[in-house]
Amino acid sequence: MTSSRSYAEFYVPESDAVLAARSRAAELGCVPVGSGAGALLRFLAASIGARSVVEIGTGAGVSGLHLLAGMPTGILTSIDVEAENQRAARLAFAEASIPPSRIRLINGRGLDVLPRLTDGAYDLVHIDGAKEEYPQYLTEALRLLRPGGVVAIDNALWHDKVADPTQRDAETVAVREAGRMLRDDENVVPVLVPLGDGMLAAVKLA
Repeated sequence: MTSSRSYAEFYVPESDAVLAARSRAAELGCVPVGSGAGALLRFLAASIGARSVVEIGTGAGVSGLHLLAGMPTGILTSIDVEAENQRAARLAFAEASIPPSRIRLINGRGLDVLPRLTDGAYDLVHIDGAKEEYPQYLTEALRLLRPGGVVAIDNALWHDKVADPTQRDAETVAVREAGRMLRDDENVVPVLVPLGDGMLAAVKLA
């Protein structure tokens, strides 16, 4: 990482609660969003006044803490298949003094849970679950978002493999396909930001 990339990545310092959550994520073996991507999530949530947010992939609560920091009111719905991850996330949210009423943790597969959520009822959807399922997550996310809502996809560069057309493993192909879907969708305005492992975001127009 160049000095400028590193400066950008760590430009916004993280809270003690986020750093503690990162430590627990390392112990659990789940990889959270990078510092720069977390700052971007907070920015996106704040910029649209998000009050109802869904994330696919709770992890140990790192991304959730960033999202909640950008939404002083409202509810975060976070989905993860690993109950142990969500126990760690609950601890992280408690350490950050976030009221339990602002968090809805759902244990289950994203593709099982997302279809049960209401069309057009969410301001922001953050995707950071199973990479092979990114295109399906994206389809669900666009259904869930209100006009003017934002979808944010972490790992959009996927270890520098997405940009290399010779990389054809299932995870890379799926992440690349999700990017293509957003780029080609005339109903969204997308941007790809090279923070961390890449954050792809888009605003839903209507």
